[in-house]
Amino acid sequence: MVAARITVNGKETPISPAAPHTTALDFLRERGLTGTKEGCAEGECGACSVLVARPGVNKPTDWVAVNACLVPAAALDGQEVITSEGLATVGESGGPATLHPVQEEMAVRGGSQCGYCTPGFICSMAAEYYRPDRCAHADADAETNDSTDHEHGPNGFDLHSLSGNLCRCTGYRPIRDAAYAVGEPTDEDPLAQRREQAPPAPVATEYTQDGATFLRKETLAETLQLLRERPDAVVVAGSTDYGVEVNIRSRRAECVVAIDRLPELRELRVEADHIEIGAAVTLTEIERRLDGDVPLLAELFPQFASRLIRNSGTLGGNLGTGSPIGDSPPVLLALEASLVLADADGERVVPLAEYFTGYRQSVRRPDELIRAVRIPLPLSPVTAFHKIAKRRFDDISSVAIGFALDIEDGIVRKARIGLGGVAATPIRALATEAALEGKPWSAETVEAAARVLRGEGTPMSDHRASAIYRSAMLGQSLLKLHAQTTEAVSS
Repeated sequence: MVAARITVNGKETPISPAAPHTTALDFLRERGLTGTKEGCAEGECGACSVLVARPGVNKPTDWVAVNACLVPAAALDGQEVITSEGLATVGESGGPATLHPVQEEMAVRGGSQCGYCTPGFICSMAAEYYRPDRCAHADADAETNDSTDHEHGPNGFDLHSLSGNLCRCTGYRPIRDAAYAVGEPTDEDPLAQRREQAPPAPVATEYTQDGATFLRKETLAETLQLLRERPDAVVVAGSTDYGVEVNIRSRRAECVVAIDRLPELRELRVEADHIEIGAAVTLTEIERRLDGDVPLLAELFPQFASRLIRNSGTLGGNLGTGSPIGDSPPVLLALEASLVLADADGERVVPLAEYFTGYRQSVRRPDELIRAVRIPLPLSPVTAFHKIAKRRFDDISSVAIGFALDIEDGIVRKARIGLGGVAATPIRALATEAALEGKPWSAETVEAAARVLRGEGTPMSDHRASAIYRSAMLGQSLLKLHAQTTEAVSS
């Protein structure tokens, strides 16, 4: 077994003697790369973001920004990482460095104020700078540096790529100006050239330090056998949940098993009667590879945390935690998704509606993994995802509702409604579905069904919302859907 190492800014760096729970953030800072900062330790501020070379969607390699405060350093074994310090080009014979184009624009446009968040912003901006399909908008005005879409620059820069980065000095406008001013990478840019070669292949990892072990097997079969032998092991993919446990709750697992690079969990296939999404395909990869082919998922993704989280988070992880306020379960319930559960003896398929059994509990056994999510085809034509939260983006939902309706000749032929945040588990709104099916898609039907929907689940009051508010939002969401779709359905 080769000693665990990470290539950081072009230099191979051994992970030892870091403990297996050590985050990439602490690992980098202990080695003098202090541009990477800790702001929240929960993946909500982006001060810690770094670039990682990952399998690309449009090119062999994508430079992907991730939260270094969440991912264990051991999870980056064999991979390439670029920090804010590594973006600048060192001059000949060790002379002064030349700023990266993103760094240059941030400097000349006043995008750095106190400077604490700046390195994280720069890494997230650099990931968008190197996005292969970024291109200038046809309606852009180059002289005013503006376009008709205020969330995309004339250079094609997607401002949502910075949704996981927080500036406490409220210097967002000059940061936006810098983002909208960057050009295209030159042919001589080494990081642009790096996109044309494959990323580092996944490596098997067995890293033990201080009595704890971090493991990554080469195949799914080996991983499942390991879980049978070690049912106490903590399974991680993007570590967006586990990293918070480590940082905030000081969780120290004796054995952590990484599944994020297993080839069997990273497939995405569109078959004649279903779409199968591997449990370890990241949300960003799903979003870009499906490219709107599942409209309900396309509506979910922009509201799911931030780009930084979506770059690491997976559907398997979101479902595996069993949280009643996860954003994906209501959508997948509405889509009538099933889960493929695998153990060392084989696989079984479980409808998602039968998967959750209690608060953060499910039918999945400790020796089982979610291998894939299956979405049946054809899709219902009328869909919507409504997320009620205190912030528009990058927030935990108070209530989340997924709708999928078949409406023919003005009649609701089929209704599927998934709910989150109103019970101990994500649930289907079965009574509301029954109140809609076979009825005309009319104001009278919808108002009656909205009254039923308000009574679904067992909502509770907490710091995010009261039970009364949650119930009211359920009913209101159906009225909103009717208002939004009546014209489309009738046309």
